[in-house]
Amino acid sequence: MPAHRTARERARAELTAAIKDEARRQCGERGADGLSLRAVARELGMVSSALYRYFPSRDDLLTALIIDAYNDMGAAVEQAAEQHEHPRERWRGACHGLRTWARTHPHEYSLLYGTPIPGYQAPQDTVSAARRVPAVLLAAVSDGWKAGEVEAPFAAPELSPLLREQIGVVGTALAPGVPEEVLARTMIAWSQLFGMVGFERTGHFVGSVDPADEFFTYAVEQMTLFVGLS
Repeated sequence: MPAHRTARERARAELTAAIKDEARRQCGERGADGLSLRAVARELGMVSSALYRYFPSRDDLLTALIIDAYNDMGAAVEQAAEQHEHPRERWRGACHGLRTWARTHPHEYSLLYGTPIPGYQAPQDTVSAARRVPAVLLAAVSDGWKAGEVEAPFAAPELSPLLREQIGVVGTALAPGVPEEVLARTMIAWSQLFGMVGFERTGHFVGSVDPADEFFTYAVEQMTLFVGLS
């Protein structure tokens, strides 16, 4: 590749990163719904027309920030889980890894799971990055199931045909061979995990279990039993 082409590409990558960094800063200060391409361009000393060559619209920039946040969160959770070999410990590691990431990246977590942004609808481009965390949790349960280490902790209601079909789609994509009943418990625990992290991030535990360290650890143990990784 010609040297001048490499330099041009490097300059474009650096400016793209600078645009996203400034956009993250503004989202942290004003919220994602207050993000403005003109304001980003002004802070970087650019004319708006130049910035539009990198991100044609506010939604394109938001999508880039969302994908980056999903991937950063996914990488952190994957790394936390990979420190353990046993499926049960990987599950626990993933749960605690998610909370640690959310506590150290509050603005990015709010961008992903906070108040919906008026007028913005996340495109299909975000799906692959968004599934990284649930994929880690499902992999731990799937490996536990294959090793004969997943047991139903209690009698559960029968899945409706529609729910069984919906969960079956998830299983086919991320945990083939795992019964729908086990997948259903995993999805309940997954949503509870994010609910707890979200409650903590928005101050809903103040006056009850704040700081939430002990409660979170206890709840993770309960979720571990709930999915059958006993």
